[in-house]
Amino acid sequence: MIFDTHAHYDDSAFDEDRDVLLTSLHEQGVGMLVNVGADMESSACSVELAEQYPFIYGAVGVHPDGVGELNEEKLCRLREYLALPKIVAVGEIGLDYYWDKEQHDLQKEWFVRQFRLAAETGMPVIIHSREAAADTLDIVKEELQPGMHVVMHCYSYSLEQAREYLKMGLYFGIGGVLTFKNARKLKEVVEELPMERILLETDCPYLAPVPFRGKRNDSGKLTYVVHEISALKGIPEEEVIRITEENARRFYRIGKERR
Repeated sequence: MIFDTHAHYDDSAFDEDRDVLLTSLHEQGVGMLVNVGADMESSACSVELAEQYPFIYGAVGVHPDGVGELNEEKLCRLREYLALPKIVAVGEIGLDYYWDKEQHDLQKEWFVRQFRLAAETGMPVIIHSREAAADTLDIVKEELQPGMHVVMHCYSYSLEQAREYLKMGLYFGIGGVLTFKNARKLKEVVEELPMERILLETDCPYLAPVPFRGKRNDSGKLTYVVHEISALKGIPEEEVIRITEENARRFYRIGKERR
């Protein structure tokens, strides 16, 4: 079944029908998902959702736009969350020079601090990077430890940089943007990526695929991304689903007994 590796069901866009939508996902072919934190509040919500729904796991971390809220006490709280059985990653963390809501040096400091927290606790890392290609690559090269699982969430950079990340063993989060008409660069990346390095993700409620672009996204719409990957790679959609589910379980270290 489809594994959505990056969702934000704590978002207020789901307040009116969250439970109805989540409980309908199995009928839509979605077997598992990871709800990803973007700040301390949404990280706490990810913990709650993982405790409430057996098919939901959680990631905790603070997005670069919000690192101004971080301090030693909150970093310790993230560490406590990571000890919980259904919290499976640190994220989403990284750099965002597009919105520039926080100073670049502060973003880099807390990206490194949270990356090191993941290394210390043996957790995978979910990286957000926008308009910060060079600095992100430099930090990953510096901080990546042997055996770490790291994914470039919503990958948006060049094929050349994708090759650099592939050499380091990283994974790539692929979602609705792949279906956009102006996504030629991303299509080229996906064509070259080994299937074993691709993770399906929605980033819902954002980045809904065509024909829902601009509307609320949800995990059920990943079938459109599956269709696009199938066409680009020349393999059946069932194979795309099977391989990406295996990839997600391997990345998050979730065994089949945890269905």
